[in-house]
Amino acid sequence: MSFNTISVIGLGYIGLPTAAMFASRKKQVVGVDVNQHAVDTINRGEIHIVEPQLDMIVHVAVTEGYLKAITQPEPADAFLIAVPTPFKDSNSEIPEPDLSYIRSAANAIAPVLKKGDLVILESTSPVGATEQMAEWLAVAREDLSFPQHKGEDADINVAHCPERVLPGHVVRELVENDRVIGGMTAQCSSRAIELYKIFVEGECVTTNARTAEMAKLTENSCRDVQIAFANELSIICDKLDINVWELISLANRHPRINILQPGPGVGGHCIAVDPWFIVSKTPSEAQIIHTARRINDTKPDWVINKVKLAIADFLLKNPSKSAADVIIACFGLAFKPDIDDLRESPAMSITRKLSELHVGKVIAVEPNIDNLNVNEKFVLSNIQESEQIADIAVMLVDHKEFKEIDRPNIDFIIDTKGIW
Repeated sequence: MSFNTISVIGLGYIGLPTAAMFASRKKQVVGVDVNQHAVDTINRGEIHIVEPQLDMIVHVAVTEGYLKAITQPEPADAFLIAVPTPFKDSNSEIPEPDLSYIRSAANAIAPVLKKGDLVILESTSPVGATEQMAEWLAVAREDLSFPQHKGEDADINVAHCPERVLPGHVVRELVENDRVIGGMTAQCSSRAIELYKIFVEGECVTTNARTAEMAKLTENSCRDVQIAFANELSIICDKLDINVWELISLANRHPRINILQPGPGVGGHCIAVDPWFIVSKTPSEAQIIHTARRINDTKPDWVINKVKLAIADFLLKNPSKSAADVIIACFGLAFKPDIDDLRESPAMSITRKLSELHVGKVIAVEPNIDNLNVNEKFVLSNIQESEQIADIAVMLVDHKEFKEIDRPNIDFIIDTKGIW
């Protein structure tokens, strides 16, 4: 059965590029999002996020009539759900996943489902979420059968296929990367592969839905543990007066050692989030994963303490000034270099907390965004102005613009990325 119309629910950092890739292969694609601004922007042939090459692909797809955006689902042959999966209370010891966005998406598409349709959950999810989604759909559409009840004979096919792309390289990696396809039945997997092969050049590897869910969580938890080692090492080296970047460079000369680089914490919608899905399901067993999360989540506090010490040193050196006179410049707000994505960003968290704690002025230099939430207590600036007025510089994100300049002419510098 062919896929003439494909619907993508959620037009964010994953949903929109995925919709655009299907549309670029001359498929009719209907993108659905509750954000009217995003819908209007896309229908003008523009994009509301920053991702290299995506703007051109979307413009052509909309102009040629292969992609449109709406706020309510329409009938289609395949539905890909790419909505957020946040936590109910991120301040709790072990955050509980919030599947309400997935449930809302399932309830939204349920009325337009028909026999033979394929539903794929792309949202990174705790183990069992795909089965839960299928159950929500079954409750909403008692006239249709689903894999958990009818197996291979089900009217609707359901699968999980997690995205595995790097922000800034999404367009290329969507095409080139292998995909893990976790169908609820063999038929579900087969149809999902047929769909993704419309544009995916990488290998589509089949497994069951639960293993596919766990694969994505495992990949990012592994990275989180590795980063935690580097971050803990940086704290140890600071106490022992050792240059951590030199140390890692020397250690990495061993042929079987590859230590990652430390930073101000871990951010983004994957590495900083996915390990909690494992911990929340198996809190007694996920000891290393849980410890790594705690290390990475507390690294921003360590950076803030370094800034407090720098303020004290500045005041000792300049006794005529008060803390209110000290200007702090934070370089970078995004969760990684050369993108505009602020989700779960430790740099954003550090800058925001400094602006709340510090009685003086806090400015942020972020070349990838033009404006801030009106409620922020810090202001955007540029490299030139920050060098002229700042007393303390905090390097948080190694954007290419920052790598291209020499060490700023600022007396006190806290460099969490080792580029200055």
